[in-house]
Amino acid sequence: MSGFFTVLISRTLTVACLLIAGMTWSGAALAADAARGETLAKRWCAACHVVSADQAQGGTQAPAFSTIAKTRGLDAAGIALFLLAPHPKMPDMSLSRAEAADLAAYIHTQK
Repeated sequence: MSGFFTVLISRTLTVACLLIAGMTWSGAALAADAARGETLAKRWCAACHVVSADQAQGGTQAPAFSTIAKTRGLDAAGIALFLLAPHPKMPDMSLSRAEAADLAAYIHTQK
């Protein structure tokens, strides 16, 4: 049973940290540069995602940026936090906080 509680506590702390980071990112996301985010998206993301309306196709496993942008309850700060956390289906791009904010701002414009 102690292993279960350790995992539960660890996950609870992770969620709490993400919530706190989300609150601090709210102001930073407003200062993000969507134009720089577009450059990053076209360089790093276009092989898997449709990143703009003028792109014919992306990979079949990754959602288009317009789909991500329309996800209910997901704002630019939430997208930036997602980009900074490692995900098994995405390569680790080692984005800086500013790059993640810029990319998230660009994705958010794709609504």
